[in-house]
Amino acid sequence: MIAVAAPVLRLLRTTPFRLALLYLGLFVLSVSVILLILYRTTAGFLEQEIGETIALEVAGLQDQYRGSGLRGLVDAVRDRSVATHTNSIYLLTTPSGTILAGNLNAWPDTQPGAGGWSHFKVSDYGGTDARPSTAMAVTFTLPGQFRLLVGRDMSELDQLRGRLMESLRWVFAVTVVLGVGGGLLLARGAMHRIELINRTTRQIMAGDLTGRVPRVGGGDEIDRLAGNLNAMLDQIERLMTGMRQVTESVAHDLRTPLSRLRARVELALIRDTDDPEVYRTVLQDTIMEADRLLATFTALLSIAEAESGAKRTDLEPVSLSEVVRLAADLYEPVAEEKGQTLTTEIRADATVRGNEQLLAQAVANLLDNAIKYTPEGGHIALLLEGAGHGEAARVTVADSGSGIPSEMREKVLERFVRLDTARASPGNGLGLSLVDAVARLHGARLVLDDNRPGLRISLVFPADTAPQAAGPQRAMVAKSGTITGGALHPLPPPAGEG
Repeated sequence: MIAVAAPVLRLLRTTPFRLALLYLGLFVLSVSVILLILYRTTAGFLEQEIGETIALEVAGLQDQYRGSGLRGLVDAVRDRSVATHTNSIYLLTTPSGTILAGNLNAWPDTQPGAGGWSHFKVSDYGGTDARPSTAMAVTFTLPGQFRLLVGRDMSELDQLRGRLMESLRWVFAVTVVLGVGGGLLLARGAMHRIELINRTTRQIMAGDLTGRVPRVGGGDEIDRLAGNLNAMLDQIERLMTGMRQVTESVAHDLRTPLSRLRARVELALIRDTDDPEVYRTVLQDTIMEADRLLATFTALLSIAEAESGAKRTDLEPVSLSEVVRLAADLYEPVAEEKGQTLTTEIRADATVRGNEQLLAQAVANLLDNAIKYTPEGGHIALLLEGAGHGEAARVTVADSGSGIPSEMREKVLERFVRLDTARASPGNGLGLSLVDAVARLHGARLVLDDNRPGLRISLVFPADTAPQAAGPQRAMVAKSGTITGGALHPLPPPAGEG
């Protein structure tokens, strides 16, 4: 019994059930008003009809009295009293109360109400049929203090009222039962769907991040809530998985350089030499190894900062053309040193809302990766395009290197992921992860395509990131990175080399 009562008590305390009760109360109240109006209208109409009939009979008897006198009135009342086809009630008495004609045995002991109307039980005054019903009559005094009562047996109206009241009680009872039952079903359905959400949250709190809130497919508010919760859980699972992967990757990738660093220092300490150049070389190598470790941590911090959205409040209009010009100026010497050609084309003076430092870092990482993985004599193109179909701007870096297989293009955006062909080159696998985090911070997309040969990677900004209409279209091409342009804040070195 207690096991059954507990779910019922929980159901009674739920918000859906309380709302169902509220709607039930309003529904029952509206139905009651409708039924009351129906009853009053039906019964009142019939009572009005009876009153009008009685008034016509009174008018006829008054005419009879004026035309034929008392004798004619007595005969008329007597004739109407013995008629079997009518349920009318008559009584004519002398001033002393002696009955002259009619179908009642005594004058009703009631006080007339408004308009002279009286209500009484017919059986109490010996009606001809001893009906147990009530009667409605009007009384008035004739010249000579004779009193006349004309009424109508209300048995048919009483029966109709009884049937109406019985029907209305049944309708009211059925309305309450259906309302309570429907409210319970609705509350139980809503409570079941909310319980599914609670069950999923408990599953998540227990450590299982794969749980998702089921959707019934109706597209209602709870379905939309489930969709938002599932999207949030997907994001949480992705972040938790990324955090776990980062922790494992940091522990794995930093163990080797730290061990190498310690071994180098330990080897210098155990050497029996007084040559200062040996120690200088060891210290220089140690500083280089420490710089690489610091670069890794700097990249991780930049990615975390971009993914957390902490810089979203610092967004302001940024000229992408200035960012591209400065990046080209910075990497022109690097490309020339490797015997590569860097071509920059700025087709529009595009402006977007963003963080200038992070955008510059992203473009620097793209150029650094392109130069790193393009062989000597290769070609690298840096392109800035203005507004397009639903786009505010597009920054593209294309190279003629080895490229990235299509099945690995999503994988390389993860932290510490490097292709087998890139293992021999310096880097930590964080460059594209940082670019992807910066893109998502700015609501942009990172698109990787085949350049045939090489890789073509684009940073696409949607139209809603543009703070104002793009400036006049102008194109300028600079071979080998020779570009003139306005000043910009110093471009940071590439973080998280890919």
